[in-house]
Parts: sequence; C-alpha cells; structure tokens
Amino acid sequence: EVQLQASGGGLVQAGGSLRLSCAASGFTRDDYAIGWFRQAPGKEREGVSCISRDESTYYLDSVKGRFTISSDNNKNTLSLQMNDLKPEDTAVYYCAAVSSSSYYYTFKSQQYDYWGQGTLVTVSS
Repeated sequence: EVQLQASGGGLVQAGGSLRLSCAASGFTRDDYAIGWFRQAPGKEREGVSCISRDESTYYLDSVKGRFTISSDNNKNTLSLQMNDLKPEDTAVYYCAAVSSSSYYYTFKSQQYDYWGQGTLVTVSS
C-alpha cells in the first residue's frame, strides 16, 4: 500500500524556519518524483517544490532561495526546509508522488498519483 505521511507543520513567526518531512512507503522511490504542494484558504493548490527520481530539484519562484527540498540516503524520507518564512507561506502543505514513467517532474497537482495528508503551516506577522 502506497503511503505518504507529511509532518512538521506548526506556528512560526515571520522570518522563522520550519522543516517538513514526508515519509514514503509502499513504492519504489526510484520510480517516482516527489512534490510538495500547498493550499491556502480560498486559493488553489500550488506546487512549491519537486525532486525527481535522480534528485534534481525544482522550486516555485516565490520560494527559491528560501526553501530546500531533499531526500535522505535511502530516499524514503523527503524534507522541505523552509527558511525566512513569510505570512503568505501560510497554507496546508502536502507531499505527493508521481510516476517517473509519466513525468520527470511536474508542478501540476492533477498529474500526481499519490497524496499524503496535509500539515498546516501558519506564519504570523
């Protein structure tokens, strides 16, 4: 059974940092790209960052230089280090997996095959 479990959200002041984790199981990580998405109240879900099966990384323009996506040595845990957080980063954050046979990487949520539950990030001003 494919499972993705996101954790690490919380309340932080603007300028602070959080590290989100996504525990992946039930599939071969080498066959999938992993993306982080977020959805703020009243807004559409947007792709924040993506890491391909061979560890290439991609970012939404507004988070470049502040967020870093990475995977651990066995690739089963993905992290999103978020620094210099801004109130506009407030959202529920999700991790998701897309088969690399379909997409090397993508920021389109409808193209993802599996989703974890979200974790809430709140940035106060």
